[in-house]
Amino acid sequence: MSSDAQRPLILPLFADTVQPEWLWKRLDEIAEVYDCPHSTPQLVDDQNAPFVVRSQDVRTGTILLGSAARVSIETYRERIKRVEPEFGDLVYSREGTYFGIAAEVPRRVKVCLGQRMVLIRPDNSRIDHAFLKYWLNSPQVFGYIHGFRDGTVAERLNLPVIRGMAIAFPSLAEQSAIAEVLGTLDDRIALLRETNTTLEAIAQALFKSWFVDFDPVRAKQQGREQDGLDATTTALFPDSFEESKLGLVPRGWEVKRLGDITERITKGTTPTTLKRPFVESGINFVKVESLTEDGEFIPGKFAYVDNATHELLKRSQLKVDDVLITIAGTIGRIAVMTEDFLPANTNQAVALIRPDANLFPGGLIKHFLQREDSRQTMGERVVQAVQANLSLGSLSDLLLVVPPVEVVKKLYGAGIEQIDACKRMNQQQIRTLTSIRDTLLPRLISGQLRLPEAAREMETEQV
Repeated sequence: MSSDAQRPLILPLFADTVQPEWLWKRLDEIAEVYDCPHSTPQLVDDQNAPFVVRSQDVRTGTILLGSAARVSIETYRERIKRVEPEFGDLVYSREGTYFGIAAEVPRRVKVCLGQRMVLIRPDNSRIDHAFLKYWLNSPQVFGYIHGFRDGTVAERLNLPVIRGMAIAFPSLAEQSAIAEVLGTLDDRIALLRETNTTLEAIAQALFKSWFVDFDPVRAKQQGREQDGLDATTTALFPDSFEESKLGLVPRGWEVKRLGDITERITKGTTPTTLKRPFVESGINFVKVESLTEDGEFIPGKFAYVDNATHELLKRSQLKVDDVLITIAGTIGRIAVMTEDFLPANTNQAVALIRPDANLFPGGLIKHFLQREDSRQTMGERVVQAVQANLSLGSLSDLLLVVPPVEVVKKLYGAGIEQIDACKRMNQQQIRTLTSIRDTLLPRLISGQLRLPEAAREMETEQV
């Protein structure tokens, strides 16, 4: 192979800062790179089946198994014919919203590649897989690869570009030590995410029990105590049912349209349609890609508008407790706005549901929209045009069962509100730890920051 052919296709962005004793290699000199099967796998609803990893299932360094889909064992075997992912491998997203992210294959978990993914198998005699993961996820590399479009409108990396990516690295011992420092932060982040997944499951179970299955009412009707429910909360439920358009509901509760229990259901406008440009920094502007499938915001995916544009778009100025749901393209990502991201605005692909907290708080609206039956109803009302679209009218017409005004806030405060608050606190800590990691990462993997200095910085931050 000629020297030109061996040269990294992506220029070494750390060239001026990487320690001179570190080696530079192309990715394909230190790892095997495998493409995914070019077919859409059929998914199954089986919690014991193998996972299929798609681009939306990866965050920086981590596969979100809690929200990943599954495939049959037959499909799994078909998709691993070329290579079976194992611990020590990295999955890498080459296209889509979560483009250019490397994540580790977990231990003792069966996963196969979905579309738009590649598998990277490092030569562990030369490169530590965790160090390589951090290199690929560094802000310098991440920023640079977003210039590649592979001849399409969407950003996409082709295999020759991935295989030719430039990697610099020190000795294996130093690689491992650097990865351990950064891994400590990632472990904390992963634990908080797992905690939030558990909390969300508890909140959804409570919402279903109280507002869908009406378990406390059935218990009272049958003259028995509801497990885990204190007397004060039990007293908030009636002891009988009455007929409604949705079947039997607790006596005194009503079937309402979502539009009837909210202050406003609207959407924004893209500033460029008003000849207003986006800016480098300023007011947060929320787009579809700014929301994750599991209800988080991705600050790095916000666009920005100036104050004048924000004032011009008064209809879509966001407030605390506004419920956001994506209604165009990718439909059904749901999040609740918090103080951390305000001031903020949004565009026409994101619906803004402003709750009337006395009638039905935003947290309860979020849990209602996240239910599988709500998602199914919305899916049936999606219009397929140039892109999938859910109208504001269809959102407004969603039906739910609502307790009396004097009861609803007390019920929310009896458990679900505390869970939501705990999740928000954990999410704030995740953002803090992520910021620390992202500050240390480029300095550590280029050798600018030595390990003892990194340890002192982490102690200062009380990590």
